[in-house]
Amino acid sequence: MSHEGIRFISENEAQRLARETSRELPREALEPARVRVNKTTGTGMEIDWKDGHQSRWTFSWLRDACPCATCHEERGATGRKPGEPKPQPTGLLQMYKEPARPESVSPVGRYAISFRWNDGHQSGIYSWDYLRRHCLCPDCHV
Repeated sequence: MSHEGIRFISENEAQRLARETSRELPREALEPARVRVNKTTGTGMEIDWKDGHQSRWTFSWLRDACPCATCHEERGATGRKPGEPKPQPTGLLQMYKEPARPESVSPVGRYAISFRWNDGHQSGIYSWDYLRRHCLCPDCHV
């Protein structure tokens, strides 16, 4: 039997993931009332949730928190948290990196949103659950 494409995780990682996702959120906390993707200004995305809560993310945070399997595994291998940028090389001449911005944004059913980023990446599906659980406001971000 082949295990290609299956990723085995440590017991500590499994416990951490279980804690992150076990907290039951009310339905209103996972349904957006309004979603604003500020492509023109380049400031990021804002969601007003049906329970009255507001969340905001910068585009660079969203790109660094991409939930696709490839990005998730890379973060796990390096110990980075969602939204935490990759460490920059410490050479004398650092290459300019264009800030993360979406070239296009698409709804994914009634449960998520996806971006095609200016670096060509487009496989991440940001579910409303994922975004709410990664709200960066002072009340949520511990």
